[in-house]
Amino acid sequence: MMRLLLLAGSGEGRQLAQALAKAEVPSVASLAGATRVPEALPLPTRIGGFGGADGFTSYMRDEGITAVLDATHPFADQISQRSAKICRDLDIPYLQFLRPAWRPVEGDRWTFLNSEEDAARYIPEGSTVFIGSGRKTLAKFANLEGRRLIVRQIDDPKEPFPFENGEFLVGRPPFSVTEEADLFLKLGIDWLVVKNAGGSTSRSKLDAARELGIPVAMIRRPPQPEAPRVETVTAAMNWVRSQM
Repeated sequence: MMRLLLLAGSGEGRQLAQALAKAEVPSVASLAGATRVPEALPLPTRIGGFGGADGFTSYMRDEGITAVLDATHPFADQISQRSAKICRDLDIPYLQFLRPAWRPVEGDRWTFLNSEEDAARYIPEGSTVFIGSGRKTLAKFANLEGRRLIVRQIDDPKEPFPFENGEFLVGRPPFSVTEEADLFLKLGIDWLVVKNAGGSTSRSKLDAARELGIPVAMIRRPPQPEAPRVETVTAAMNWVRSQM
């Protein structure tokens, strides 16, 4: 009997959870716990890490997992690389759902970066910078001295901002283009820094930046596992059905 593990750390992961529940596919969803109060999924859900590779392997065996659908964030590369490898080792089918990366269109002013640390090479001192890449990698922006940094996160911060030149802004997406543009104008944003996550939910801040002529420092995606991959919920569900 099939028992699917859905690694559901993305907006599309939520859509897949809904599709799996509707199709009555025996499944369990996993969330890493990055958000303290995540929205409930329509599947049995475990929250928190597995305890490394050994913990993940034990979980797969103990729970009788027969297939893994990886719909984590495009920058959760360590989770994806580990999951793909362990599935290969255990001879368990694995599929990565990876939404297409964003691409610039006419009017965009993007500078592509290989890492967060590279932002300091392009963003001049005195700039007000909106960092939309989350709090987990915030330490990598320590070299942005002389700039005002604003970092948005979903949850209220547990600790103060790690640098004297920054502040947290709490907000839960989605946000419209108008909302983002109004916010950028209110804050006097000179630069936007984002990870190339792809998807429609977070695209609004890029559209707002284009409308306002704000330059964007776009962090490239990390290498992904060598594994079967799809870009749509329909294709992912077709794969699930092929495993039943």
